[in-house]
Amino acid sequence: MSSDLIVRPLASNDYPQWRPLWDGYNAFYGRAGEAALAEEITAATWQRFFDAYEPVHALVAERDGALLGLVHYLFHRSTTTIEPNCYLQDLFTSEAARGQGVGRALVAAVYERARAAGGGRVYWLTHETNRAARALYDKIADDTGFILYRKLL
Repeated sequence: MSSDLIVRPLASNDYPQWRPLWDGYNAFYGRAGEAALAEEITAATWQRFFDAYEPVHALVAERDGALLGLVHYLFHRSTTTIEPNCYLQDLFTSEAARGQGVGRALVAAVYERARAAGGGRVYWLTHETNRAARALYDKIADDTGFILYRKLL
């Protein structure tokens, strides 16, 4: 058995291992129990990964056949660049895999995909209380100082 970490595109047969990671990610951000995402949102998200017309993509980190983490990202246009921007929307590693370079490898793989697509920027958000993730992000990206505002409609 190999102990090498593999980062690869999500495959349709990954659902049984992807789903607990997805649920863990959503629980981390308070989307569990009564606040859980509707099942149709998860189903639509899953389908988008395999639709060539969708700008949403997914990678997973795997070791010895077990999925340890996921990253979802999408490309979009901007009014401030000609190149497409890449938004890293979701990043999660299993609790057992934390501190083993899984998150770093997943972000690096998104950087590679963005470069290959001609992208000029990869960016993402995290909660200010997510200290463990921020410790990594401070090493691999720049804190822009921007503050997120939103209005739910």
